[in-house]
Amino acid sequence: MTVTIDKASLLAELNKPYLLSNENIAFYQEYGYIKLKNVLSAEVIEYYGELITDLVFKLNKLTKPMEERTTYEKAFLQIMNLWEENEEVKEFVFSKRLAQIATELMGVSGVRLYHDQALYKEPSGGITPFHADQFYWPLSNGNTITAWIPLQATPMEMGPLAFAEKSQDVEIGRDKEISDESEAILSETLKQFTMNEAPFDLGEVSFHSGWTYHRAGANVSNKARRVMTMIYMDKDIKVIEPTNKYRTADWERWLSSKEIGTVADGKLNPVLF
Repeated sequence: MTVTIDKASLLAELNKPYLLSNENIAFYQEYGYIKLKNVLSAEVIEYYGELITDLVFKLNKLTKPMEERTTYEKAFLQIMNLWEENEEVKEFVFSKRLAQIATELMGVSGVRLYHDQALYKEPSGGITPFHADQFYWPLSNGNTITAWIPLQATPMEMGPLAFAEKSQDVEIGRDKEISDESEAILSETLKQFTMNEAPFDLGEVSFHSGWTYHRAGANVSNKARRVMTMIYMDKDIKVIEPTNKYRTADWERWLSSKEIGTVADGKLNPVLF
């Protein structure tokens, strides 16, 4: 039997406001992250998840055996800016609903897209070591946020994202890339912080600050852990001088080599809300 997709209703959902409470916003501001239930319906996740998955495996170039990979490579297949590759995936990435949540949680007047990325942790994929994302971003302040969107329910055996609560102001480890070293240093540094390691229900989406430390366990299930992410930044954030090779690469690729000190409004950074 052929199932008819009501595309109009999917698009309407992607652009319908999500009601955040004052408590939600206060939690994010204090803890550096939040997990929200029922952000997306099963229908939206299924439809756009299939498109995203098809693109991931079409564009993926990491094919060497798991035992030959680095710790970073074992953590996930990483494909970025899928919105440039497919108009329907662009509909998902440009969702006003998700951008509105990001805007209100940060308490800014609007957000731009920094970039999107799919993070697919294969069966037998290793841990994602502790890290803070903003190590990689040449941006002038901490008004950055990542939406982490599982494309299936994500039980513990799949390696859901875990957050060190209230860690967004910790200075130690901010100069560490995702690596065995970052895992070792931050596992020790963050011992005094409560970890939220709970699984994700279908439709549950997390949002975390660029400086909040997080990690994920290995995928010991027999299915890929499929996740799509969007990184948003305050629409008025500025570009700073890159301080490492990763920030230099990001400046060139995602920020269109915008002049240092100017608003990060490159051709790939539209205002989404």
